[in-house]
Amino acid sequence: QVQLVESGVGLVQAGGSLRLSCAASGTIFSINDMGWYRQAPGKQRELVANITRSGSTNYADYVKGRFTTSRDNAKNTVYLQMQMNSLKPEDTAVYYCNAKSPLYSDGTQYNYWGQGTQVTVSS
Repeated sequence: QVQLVESGVGLVQAGGSLRLSCAASGTIFSINDMGWYRQAPGKQRELVANITRSGSTNYADYVKGRFTTSRDNAKNTVYLQMQMNSLKPEDTAVYYCNAKSPLYSDGTQYNYWGQGTQVTVSS
């Protein structure tokens, strides 16, 4: 099992910056990709950023150039961070840290989620 614990302050004015953090513990050897998702009221959860075990990143078009995610694969804990700059009111959502296991030969893949962090960007 993998446990994900998020931290970060979630209220900022438009144009401001925030940093979200996520610490993964437990069977971290089973973690492959990690990432951030967000869910705004009345909308589906959507991918914001993804980072592979080796550090390759992928961003949703609406955050490219503004958000940066990084990962530190420490011995007993994996640390995931996301720096969010030039925030807009439309970035307001609950942000979730995610960790995925590899896709195993039987087709199984495990998804782990953080508790969620409310990010509110005021205009």
